Amino acid sequence: MERERIGILGGSFNPIHTGHLYVARGMLRYGVADHIVLMVSPANPLKDSATLLPDKTRLRLARLACEGEERITVSDLEFTLPKPSYTFQTLRRLSELHPDKDFILIIGADNWKLFDKWKNYQEILARYPIAVYPRSGYPVCAGQLPATVRLVPLLPYDLSATTIREMIHSGQDISGLVPDKVKDEIERLKLYR
Repeated sequence: MERERIGILGGSFNPIHTGHLYVARGMLRYGVADHIVLMVSPANPLKDSATLLPDKTRLRLARLACEGEERITVSDLEFTLPKPSYTFQTLRRLSELHPDKDFILIIGADNWKLFDKWKNYQEILARYPIAVYPRSGYPVCAGQLPATVRLVPLLPYDLSATTIREMIHSGQDISGLVPDKVKDEIERLKLYR
């Protein structure tokens, strides 16, 4: 029996938006993984956390966004790991918890360009396949990637959580940029105001 392949798409999801779901669905469509897990991070060592919503709020929004998705789920595993949160620790822990599954790291081309700055990046490269999706302004040459790294030919979907936060703060409509349930919850709780 073939081992289940789980794609790990990590991030602060501050807030989760349609771009995240577009990438997750695209990875399924291109056969990168059998199932995608959105790994909500408590604190990214390379990002400013001043505008970060509380962990549980971002987790709740992500779970709302994935309601009805058969092969996309949300995990809070990183909330239980030492902080700051490092991807190599997350992947190690997932492999310990689920030795019968294969894990694939999913990252954007912007993160691939910084990958050699990630803690223990050599371990990740040696132990886990990586699927890279395009981001405008971050060209990646598929022919120059290591053997375990694959460029997935999704069209760039350049929506950022920063833009959405700024739009909310200035009173603009974010319809279509986040799932409806997420928009309703942001409005109900007056988040990012």
